[in-house]
Amino acid sequence: MRHTFALASLAVLLFQPVLAADAPMFRGNAQHTGVYDGTGKTAFGGVKWTFHAKGAFISSPAVVGDTVFAGSTDGFLYAVNRDAGTLKWKFETKGRVVSSPAVAGGMVYFGSYDSTFYAVDAVTGTLKWKFATAGERRFAAKHLHGSEPAAETMPDPWDCYLSSPVVSNGKVIFGSGDGNVYALDAANGALVWKFKTGDVVHASPAVANGQVYIGSWDTFFYALNEATGKEAWRFKTGDDFAIHNQTGIQSSAAVADGMVFFGARDSHLYALDATTGTKRWRLSTKGSWVITSPAVQTGHVFAGTSDTGLMFDVEAKTGKLVATIDLKGWPLFASPALSGAMLYASSMRGEVHAINLSTHQPIWHFTTDASKKGAAAYATADGALDWGKPFDSAFYDDGVGGYLKLLMLGAFLASPVVADDVIYIGATDGNLYALAVK
Repeated sequence: MRHTFALASLAVLLFQPVLAADAPMFRGNAQHTGVYDGTGKTAFGGVKWTFHAKGAFISSPAVVGDTVFAGSTDGFLYAVNRDAGTLKWKFETKGRVVSSPAVAGGMVYFGSYDSTFYAVDAVTGTLKWKFATAGERRFAAKHLHGSEPAAETMPDPWDCYLSSPVVSNGKVIFGSGDGNVYALDAANGALVWKFKTGDVVHASPAVANGQVYIGSWDTFFYALNEATGKEAWRFKTGDDFAIHNQTGIQSSAAVADGMVFFGARDSHLYALDATTGTKRWRLSTKGSWVITSPAVQTGHVFAGTSDTGLMFDVEAKTGKLVATIDLKGWPLFASPALSGAMLYASSMRGEVHAINLSTHQPIWHFTTDASKKGAAAYATADGALDWGKPFDSAFYDDGVGGYLKLLMLGAFLASPVVADDVIYIGATDGNLYALAVK
């Protein structure tokens, strides 16, 4: 969300003049509502700049002052000039950086697949401290999505994110593939508390009213005391024993108006009472995962689906479906962004869609060059994804190969971030884009 800094504190933070709007962490704020400042301008103003890295951008950017921060699968966290798109500095880790960074107090916080959580200076990129987890890993299961050989334990290629940190009340909080939720002292990295779940935690925590809200691949959604890490309540989502692992929580939660909203791989969007964990409603997506983190604004919840590529507008209080927006059946893993009367959604086809919320109609879209060149090979006649084309067989290796084919299309797994009428977003083609709206 927007932050206004006094000139003195700003000089300490980034030594640069402040721009009107910042987005310092995943989903814009600690509640993860996905709402960004803006007037909701409706026209596409072109590509302002493009920054290229050697790896894919799966990490969603943070935007603070004159800098855009984003991680890449090449192992670097990049700091890029917000106006020109030029490199300011880069920080190297020993693993993929697919955790979206958080910026606070002059430091940038993020995790890496090298099983380490980092805090670096926002101005210089120098290491301030680091914290070793018990070891990153992806969710793994036998007969994953019905893949063969059925008795083999397989890491899930669709488990493509690491938990993104939230900074609140002097603590930085994040989940880990070791099954823990960690809270560290933001100043020095000392462990404040940790909470053990039953499996991988790659969802990102939301914080509101002294509680941390986060889901785990163990199928449970947790509310934890922010100060102590003690469990306040837990909520069980669905199981699937027929084709293993159409279960678990990859979606990050959003908290608004006393309710917490999140999706699950059991093909439902959930709304719970934030205080008690009581289910308010559950919306079926008819067999399609909900990986996106919901965006919440003025009594409406917006979330997308994976297999069907649909964006839903749902009444927050009742769970009543208001509208369905068809984005042509390409998986929506990236989370929607709200700005004014506009919604921005990005898909694995390599497209960013701008949707007018008064009409629920897409009014423009941006397509990566890689998608323009290659997406037709995997599309039906009407442009939707033909799931049979990228995936050669039910053998696990062919499933991984199909996933990688989709990434070659300049897919968007990163979520759009809106600041000062510019959309910042990274793609699997290695490009970080700044897209102007007018």
